[in-house]
Amino acid sequence: MYILFDIGGTKMRVGISEGGRHLGAHKIVKTPSDFQEGMNVLSSLVSELTEGQKVKAAAGGLAGTLYKGTLVRSPHLKGWEGKPAEEEIKKAIGAQVYLENDAAIVGLGEALFGAGRGYKIVAYLTISTGVGGVRIVDGSIDSTTSNFEPGHHIIDFSGAVLPRDNPCGTLEDFISGSSLKRRFNINPENVTEEGVWEELSERLAYGLYNTIMYWSPEVIVLGGPMIVGHPGIDLHRTTQYLKELLETFPYIPVIKKGELGAIGGLYGALGYLK
Repeated sequence: MYILFDIGGTKMRVGISEGGRHLGAHKIVKTPSDFQEGMNVLSSLVSELTEGQKVKAAAGGLAGTLYKGTLVRSPHLKGWEGKPAEEEIKKAIGAQVYLENDAAIVGLGEALFGAGRGYKIVAYLTISTGVGGVRIVDGSIDSTTSNFEPGHHIIDFSGAVLPRDNPCGTLEDFISGSSLKRRFNINPENVTEEGVWEELSERLAYGLYNTIMYWSPEVIVLGGPMIVGHPGIDLHRTTQYLKELLETFPYIPVIKKGELGAIGGLYGALGYLK
């Protein structure tokens, strides 16, 4: 029995795999803001899903920047920062744990089982509570010293477009669900003004332009509620804006929506475990 997990800033997903080849039963709950409560919930879900069977190993993703098993930064899970995440998750599950950034794990799932199947170099971006992503090469997460954080690349260094205490506007500041909620004080799905979503389509195009410049992928897979939700960012319009921007390369990569939905991270954990 193997445990697969995806702990995001909003939702925690936990599943099982009997032989490490296929995803079995799984559950989705709200991610607790308190770290210890989160470990308790994880342990409870594992017990419920395994029904007492021995766990051989576990793999999954956690929202934020990881360094030597510690969650050093997690903007949407502040109560988890500085905690020895890998060690505590291992205790909660009771088995060896292979831990990665949550966006990287979802991206791996899409590359192996979803919209990125058949491509050698896959760029994955998730536009959700925050913005994360990963570069997948030959079916594996590309090497890094920590983990990829494409949502934090700066697209407005002056602060003129989006003033804030720190005058460096990141891609996440412009297109994430949390930024839209701060801007309008309502959940993104309740923002119905077409002009707002048109604006987000253009801003995403700038982010994808930079992504193409530094990752040179064959395909860009986009996921997360801000992409697949209703309303959501219009990828047709984003592609049109991108074509206007992109002059360095003779073509743009294929741009696709993710196919695995809310459980992409569990499929990615399955691939990471293997």
